[in-house]
Amino acid sequence: MRRPTLALLALTSLMTLAGCDLLGIEGATVVAERKTAEGKAVGAACRHAGRAIEDCYALNKKAEKAAIYAGWREMDDYMRENKLEPVAPQLVAEAKAKPAESEEADAEAGTKPKAKGEVHADAKDKAPSKKPAAH
Repeated sequence: MRRPTLALLALTSLMTLAGCDLLGIEGATVVAERKTAEGKAVGAACRHAGRAIEDCYALNKKAEKAAIYAGWREMDDYMRENKLEPVAPQLVAEAKAKPAESEEADAEAGTKPKAKGEVHADAKDKAPSKKPAAH
């Protein structure tokens, strides 16, 4: 009687452990491999964008430094072998260009952008009066 129960218990526990992957539960090795891969990708992207390794560390504090360095170094070797130049980020240039464009549009429309804390002339006339609080 004991043998079938023991075999059934062992079979059930093996199926449960095998099902952890199916349930989406990640093991410690899977998490470590994913973090390493993400760090290498970050390092490679930094090198491709022409960033210094120190800047990459500063911008990505949560990533593992060893993984960032490994990715940066691999991309550096690849770029040297294939004589590739770093690619300048495009989103930063577009973000800096937009405020200048809006100032030009304001100048064409004849309006001046208000400085922080500046009140429009009409708003000064409509400002609520301060009444003393009743005690």
